[in-house]
Amino acid sequence: MRKNRKNKRFIYLISPNEIKEEEFYSNLNQVLSSKKVNFFQLRLKKESLKNQIYIGKKIKKICKKHKVIFLINDNPVIAKKVNADGCHLGQKDMNILMARKILKNKIIGITCHNSIRLAKKAIDYGADYLAFGSFYSSKTKKIRYKASLKILTLAKKLTNTPVVAIGGIKDTNYKKLLLNKANFLAISGYIWNNKKLNPKEAMRKLK
Repeated sequence: MRKNRKNKRFIYLISPNEIKEEEFYSNLNQVLSSKKVNFFQLRLKKESLKNQIYIGKKIKKICKKHKVIFLINDNPVIAKKVNADGCHLGQKDMNILMARKILKNKIIGITCHNSIRLAKKAIDYGADYLAFGSFYSSKTKKIRYKASLKILTLAKKLTNTPVVAIGGIKDTNYKKLLLNKANFLAISGYIWNNKKLNPKEAMRKLK
């Protein structure tokens, strides 16, 4: 397995839907110290702008300490305010060309669901990575689009732009995505909402 994967930092970690307790920051510090995380995305759909900026600034310091790329979900304006490394945009979020005017040369990733058409459009607009999914069932968010392993093969033939796989990824299914050439695995619920393992223990099982 290790021979097939040169990238040791293969995890694209997404925050839990809510961050209410101080314990989260200490857990995040432990998880990022594993040196397996390349990106951390702050995804707080229901939090106020003020709180997102406050939380974002605290997380940015932890990410910087561990040399992890810090991204904001949905909102390039918040990404600029907290001086994040970039943002992730869904298909219903701000247009990537408008986001580029705000963030300049910072990282912008695009959700492509299960569509090569959307991937081609994102590539044409200069996306820094393409996110496909959901590959497996997930409790983190409602699944509207189901992706197959074939989409990874098609994307790799199409472009050298990094590919992120998302949706229900955990210790029992992650290797298949890496073997099918996903560059990064977007993981959230398995780390933060695992009923059997704490975040550090859950991360340890992803080798």
